[in-house]
Amino acid sequence: MTRKIKISPLRFIKETIKRLDHPGLLLVSGTLKRANVMTIGWGLPGILWGKPFFMVAVRPSRYTFQFIEETGDFTVNVPRRGMGETVNYCGTVSGRDHDKFKEKRLTLLPSRQVCSPIIGECVIHYECRVAYKTKVIKEDLPSSILSACYPSGNYHTLYFGEIVAVHADEDLDLEKN
Repeated sequence: MTRKIKISPLRFIKETIKRLDHPGLLLVSGTLKRANVMTIGWGLPGILWGKPFFMVAVRPSRYTFQFIEETGDFTVNVPRRGMGETVNYCGTVSGRDHDKFKEKRLTLLPSRQVCSPIIGECVIHYECRVAYKTKVIKEDLPSSILSACYPSGNYHTLYFGEIVAVHADEDLDLEKN
């Protein structure tokens, strides 16, 4: 496994957003002993309150929700090229019923600043501590978003995670990885 090195929080933001759009990123919360991974295609990395943040949206019905509530943190992992099938799988099956780490041979590694682990096979890792959370309020959403994203309710909780550490593969070349 490639050695992970500390990098500036915003060094690979453009590339992270590109992979957020396709194939998605892998959100992990929990501990090395018990965690869950889910795919995210929505999120906002950037600066908030003068600090680097990664905002993620998680529905209360998702298994990962309980882990974020318990730990107060999460990691966002940027998959390497060729992991599209794994990213798709992690977004279509529930961790309540499947051990996605075992089934997709994903290696959990300890984070340096938060409880939630990182995925060794990914190339960039954002360690985030929840600084603020809020629930999406139905009445405040435009009807176009309600009909497209919430036809059956199940509104997201938005977690604003302060990025407390970022690591990447030592030999990271995003053109190849």
